[in-house]
Amino acid sequence: MPERIYRALVLSVVKHDYLPRAVASHPRFHLVAVADDPDRPDWTHERNQLFADQHDIPYLRDVEGALPDCDVVVVSPEAERHCDLALRAARAGRHIVVDKPLSPCLAECDALVAAVAEHQVKCLVWNRNFLPALVEAQAALERGAIGQLEAIHCDFYFSKDAGPPKGTRKPGDPPINWLDRQLEAHADGSDGGVGIRPLGELQIEGIYPLAYISMLVNSPVERVFARTSSHFHQANADNEVDDLATVSLEMANGCVGTLSIGRIGAAAHPDIGEIKLHLLGSEGSLVISEARPEVAVYARNQPVTEFKRRRIADDNNYLLMQDFVEALDHDRDPVLNASDARDIAATVQAALESAQSGKVVETAR
Repeated sequence: MPERIYRALVLSVVKHDYLPRAVASHPRFHLVAVADDPDRPDWTHERNQLFADQHDIPYLRDVEGALPDCDVVVVSPEAERHCDLALRAARAGRHIVVDKPLSPCLAECDALVAAVAEHQVKCLVWNRNFLPALVEAQAALERGAIGQLEAIHCDFYFSKDAGPPKGTRKPGDPPINWLDRQLEAHADGSDGGVGIRPLGELQIEGIYPLAYISMLVNSPVERVFARTSSHFHQANADNEVDDLATVSLEMANGCVGTLSIGRIGAAAHPDIGEIKLHLLGSEGSLVISEARPEVAVYARNQPVTEFKRRRIADDNNYLLMQDFVEALDHDRDPVLNASDARDIAATVQAALESAQSGKVVETAR
């Protein structure tokens, strides 16, 4: 019996076009159309039409009218619309692949989690958990390479989309408009992270390292302490959102974690930035360098000559879609579902509350 091909509808593609491109590249998915609401601004329709033309599929200005003719929706609008479009798809009984972050509003995340459960659909929230370095590290933990995991630290510094450095705005110049800056930086409609509401790095990118930590520690975050600031970029300073954050995490199993996240703006960096994890165990330590990528394990009583580094290729996007199609085929959850992403959003919210109050904050259950 031939394998089922899932018809995929793209619900807006103004944020990241790599997400629907990843879906289109998998042989078990077939893009049928792009759709969005008719009252969206002109730049939204232009980007949607561009993607539709590139893939020779129609662009429909009618979300509800397009939903019946698909099996899966691919949601990649502005960040503040992720949950809205995903929620409408869930209520129509359609499976979902949704861009990150799920939402800066925890109540919206809770509503989507409830709708996914009620209508018995699958929801994959875009992530990088199939980066081979992460998979390799998880396997090392499971075979006891460093004993009991006691602590984890992640550096997550992107070096793209930096914009003018902080302090370059001349006296009398207006503050940088958040949306205008993004539209100018990503005029070709490609990888852009376009959104109307200003969001800091912790809200935009925090799901990636927090999903790494969740995957490797396998225990929920209970308490958070954080500091945020806008050190480097004029757009972040003008819009009062962070470009650097430090977060301390206490997990239910006793493991402690720390995260330093920011957009360092070094456009000449040979990779996308410095992304590295340090895992400390009772019998040794493990270092993951994602962008190279490589994994190094340093065990106690291990001769120096035996230190090994493994360079590993990156096929994350295809593996994400392979995991999702297997979730659809076998009625199981994908690697990062709506409930997982909701818990990460709760951690981010607690971190922002902690940064504002200067106190330790418990995560919302």
